[in-house]
Order: sequence, then C-alpha cells, then structure tokens
Amino acid sequence: MINRELLEPQSIVVIGGSNNVHKPGGAVVRNLQQGGYRGTLRVVNPKEDEVQGIKAFHDAAELPPTELAILVVAAKFCPAYVELLAKEKQTRAFIILSAGFGEETHEGAVLEQQILDTCQQYGAALIGPNCIGLLTRWHHSVFTKPIPNLNPGGVDFVSGSGATAVFILESAVIKGLQFNSVWSIGNGKQIGIEDVLQYMDEHFNPETDSKVKLLYVENIADPDKLLFHASSLIRKGCRIAAIKAGASESGSRAASSHTGAIASSDSAVEALFRKAGIVRCFSREELTTVGCIFTLPELRGRNFAIVTHAGGPGVMLTDALSKGGLSVPKIEGPEADELKSKLFPGSAVANPIDILATGTPEQLGIAIDYCEHKFENIDAIAVIYGTPGLTQLYEAYEVLHQKILECKKPIFPILPSLHTAGPEVAEFLQKGHVNFSDEVTLATALSQIMHTPKPAPPEVQLYGIDIPRLHKIIYSIEQNGYVPPQTVRDILSCAGIPLVPEMVSTSKDELTRFADQVGYPVVAKVVGPVHKSDVGGVTLNIRSAEHLALEFDRMMNIKDATGVMVQKMLKGTELFIGAKYEQRFGHVILCGLGGIFVEVLKDVSSGLAPLSYNEAYSMIHTLRGYKILQGTRGQVGINENKYAEIIVRLSTLLRFATEIKEMDINPLLADQNDVVAVDARILIEK
Repeated sequence: MINRELLEPQSIVVIGGSNNVHKPGGAVVRNLQQGGYRGTLRVVNPKEDEVQGIKAFHDAAELPPTELAILVVAAKFCPAYVELLAKEKQTRAFIILSAGFGEETHEGAVLEQQILDTCQQYGAALIGPNCIGLLTRWHHSVFTKPIPNLNPGGVDFVSGSGATAVFILESAVIKGLQFNSVWSIGNGKQIGIEDVLQYMDEHFNPETDSKVKLLYVENIADPDKLLFHASSLIRKGCRIAAIKAGASESGSRAASSHTGAIASSDSAVEALFRKAGIVRCFSREELTTVGCIFTLPELRGRNFAIVTHAGGPGVMLTDALSKGGLSVPKIEGPEADELKSKLFPGSAVANPIDILATGTPEQLGIAIDYCEHKFENIDAIAVIYGTPGLTQLYEAYEVLHQKILECKKPIFPILPSLHTAGPEVAEFLQKGHVNFSDEVTLATALSQIMHTPKPAPPEVQLYGIDIPRLHKIIYSIEQNGYVPPQTVRDILSCAGIPLVPEMVSTSKDELTRFADQVGYPVVAKVVGPVHKSDVGGVTLNIRSAEHLALEFDRMMNIKDATGVMVQKMLKGTELFIGAKYEQRFGHVILCGLGGIFVEVLKDVSSGLAPLSYNEAYSMIHTLRGYKILQGTRGQVGINENKYAEIIVRLSTLLRFATEIKEMDINPLLADQNDVVAVDARILIEK
C-alpha cells in the first residue's frame, strides 16, 4: 500500500543516522537536508548527541510521533523498531535500506515477514528492505548519488535493484534526462513494481503527473497486474519503457516440441510487453536513450533529415536508421538547390545535409529551418554537431536551443564532444534539453519505439469458439501427455481452424479406400513417435495405392508406431503456430515460417493469449521472413488475413484451456486463398 505518509511525510526519522556521510546512515541524512526537505527531520543514534546539526535521540522510545521512518540498522534490529514505531509513534510508512533479509538467508526471510506482518497490522507502507530508498520532489530518502534534477516534467523511474538504479541514473544524468521520482523497491516485500504502477495509474492526473515511466524489472510477480496498469497508463497518454533482467533464465530448458524448444520465460516477457505497449530495452544506455526520446515531441512519421558537419556520423546514422525500418529520404528540387546556395561550397544537401566542419551556427539554423518549413517529406531532424577542438560551441548550441523551442518537428541533438566541449554541452543541458551523444544508439532506440505496438484491447472476443465442447473434450482425456491425432482435430475444430482431410488407422485397406476417396497424391505419416521426420516416418507425394501399401508396411515397423496417418497432399508456403503455457503469464503464442525452419532459423514472433487481430498482424509483420509471406520473385503471397484469423482463434481457445501446456501446428500450408493446418501436436497436463 502506498499512502500519504510515504509520499508527503510531515516528519521523518532516520534510525541509524550518523555524522559519517560515507556510510548509508550519514548519506541519507545529508541527502534529505540538501534536498530541501521542509518537514521535521529526526535522527536516532545511541552514541551521538548531534547528527549533522540535528539533535539526536539516543532511543527510539524517546521520539515524538513521526510519520515516516528510514531504517539503516542491522537486519536483526529492524522488526523491533518497526513494532515500536508503528504501535507507539503512529509511524505509517517505512523505508528499510538495510540488507540481510530474504535475499540472503532463511532467517532473514523470517525477519522480513515479521516486518510485513506488523506493517499490515497497522496499515503502514513498506519500501524495501534491501534498497537505496525513495527519491521524490518532497523528500530525498536515498543514501546514494547522483541526485538528478527533479521536476514534474521529468520521468518516473521504478527499479527492482538499487545498485542498477544508481547506474541507470548515471547514464541518464549525462544525457540531461530529468526525473520526477525514483523508486527503489529492493525485495519488494509489500510494494513491488506492479504496485507502484497501480498507484500511478489509479491516481493519474494528466495535468500534473509525469507521462514517462522507466522500469528496471528483475522479477514479474504479477503479470496480469503489470499488464493492466501499464496498458491503462499508456492509454491515458503515458509512455513506458522497461528492461527485464534474467532473460535467459530458462531458455535452455529441454523440451519435446518445437514450441517448447523455442519458447521460454523471455518469450512470455516479450509477449507481455508487446501486449501492454511497453518499449522493451536491453541495456542501461538503451533505456535512458528511450527515456530521452519520450521527453521530445512524439515522432509522427519515419522520415528523417540529418543535419551534420561531419560526414561519417551522418552516414552511420543513415545506415542505423535504415536498418531499423526508418528512412532518410533524398532531398532534391528547387528548395534543395536554394538551401545549397546558402551554404559553403562543397556542402551537400541530398540528405544527410552536410554543412561541413567550417559551417557556421547561422548555416546550422538555416538548414534546420528548411527541414522544418520547406521539406514536406521530412518528419524529424537529427542534428550532429560537435567540435574538432578549434572553436567554442556556445553560439551554435544557442541556435540549436532556439530551434528546438520553435520547431514543431522533433529535433534530436547529437552532441558527441562531451570531453572537448564539455562546458558547452553542460550549458545546453541546463536549458532543459537532452543529448544523444551516440547516433547509432539513438537509431536503435528509435527503432524499438517505432516497432512497439499500441496496447491491446482488454476485452476478450470469443469469435465463435465452442468453449463448452472444448471443455468436454479435455475433461474426457484420461491421461496426461500428447493426445491422439483425432483428439487434436477435435480440439482445433472447436476454434474453427481449417484442417487437411486425414485418416488414422492400423488397417491398410481402410487407408487405401480413404486415399482413393480424397484423391492422390497423399502424404503418409507414422503415428506414435513425437518427431516423425527424425525416424523416417513421413513420406510425401504418394501417387498410387501400391506405393501407399509399401509405406504403410514400412512405417508400422518403426519403433513405437501405433498406426499410420494419411492426408490429402496440399501445396503452399509452410507456416508455423505454436503455444506454450508459462506459469503466471498464461499461453505464449508463437508464429513464423514452418517446416524445419522453425528450430533452424527461430524466426518467430510471440504474443500473449488472448490476441486481438491487430496483435496478430503485428506479430506477422515483425517476422524477418515477412517478405516471403508477401510473395517474392514472382510468387504470390499468402492469405495474411486467414493466417491472422487462425492465430487469433487459437489464442482465444487457449485462454479457456490452461490444461494445454504445449501445442505445435507445423506446418500450416498457405496460398493466396487458404491457410490449412496439416500437422499438429497437443500436450495436455490436467
């Protein structure tokens, strides 16, 4: 629970505060005082009479009522302090910086639970333990540095790790990124990242609250809660980016299906973030770069103009933007010629606009003006402007400052000379701007933002899925494991997924009659072994009853064979859809190119069930092999709408069947008209 006493305490006591600012107890007192805390600040230290100019209490029992307590004492003493303060001093908020709790030992976990029980009993908020504290415009209850510039227009940052939070702040400060609040939740015994997002969502004021949230997540305890409140905040106008650490935790887990081999807890995280509309980042630099981008006017298109006085960085930025799906279009025509006439001879305007190393601040302003007013095919402007160390850049950066204030198109300043022009860059940042010192990191972050879909709608559409029949089929299954082919067909038919005509039998004559009925050519597959291809259990293009009889005899002699399946042979592009149930997250849906390429290329997109049509289309479009699905070298593309429909229907079916732990449909055969499931496996655990 997050309460007023935590956010706006009228009085604070530091238990373990000291005069040694090189230790946490002294550093937090220093930060509170230097941060301008306007309430009553108290300190408990049994050995000191005065701590940094504040009269010290030797015993917490001597304290008057105090709203917030910051504990910087050994873990074994914390439960007693919390009990005393909550019971006798009406303390209703605690920030426990101390370590040595559940993150280390079982005994520490017991102490942590005692503290939580006391807080729950008295309705008190608890941050930590094992954290760096809470940093807001009201109080700087942290023992670390740096302390960034705090203002309502800054970002809210929530971290599951104290040390990582410090490193992320270091990365942010040198870029000029400003903050509204910094939450270090530590062990998150009571208040986790999901709870902070819930509070921000339920109390969101679009007129006064920060619209940018950055997250560093080590553990997602409640995916549904994070999804609900993150997507709700984004719909209210916020923008959220996050790092999820520990991505490879279960990536090497052995699995019996294609989906099991590819899917992992990281697939679930990827799917959750996409569904919520959270921009996923993979490094501190990327997270803070995305945060800086979020503070600028929103990018409304993909076309960039690059204004530079150094050719190399302009080319590298062009390459990186193009690789990320953004564009640096050619600039030409009368307006381009006019701009060139106002620059020094040798300047280039085709884009990048290279004003040369000798270009003046005035020419920089002119180039930006042309991009803003005269080049209609430009949506944003990247300005690369450093120094070879011959001149000062105050005048040039003042021009850039004014243009950022004037222009409606977003301007991305890339000021690489942090050492040579350190004072000039610092003055530019002090005016409230951000700086992207590396052009390729900027392009990567922009690409991540552009490829992150909007939050999915929270409503679940049934799309005609036969839920009662599905439950009846699953209820009738007696044993856990992979279900027989007919049961697979029955389950998929509940979702209306088109299936290739097939028959499974141990009778050669019965299968021959079926093949005559559907027409040759047909495909024969062994039933029993999980990986049919690995044991020679698949034969394509069977064109006669005699050939079918030979294949039947051969397959029935394969180890573990329980029958033979015969299917009508179809042609088309091979696709794949898979699903894996992840604890707490639900079903992760995968799609991509099918056949043997699933595990070889691992070109798959993931989504979290249930999926909307927009989510399904987004998954398809982000495949590296999407151009194959569109049709290449004269080949006709697949029916993308049918593929998306099957993905949506399957995800909806799985929403109501948690007993299905793994599913492969591989391949589906697709052409310009239809998409048909050819082979599928379903693993049931009831």
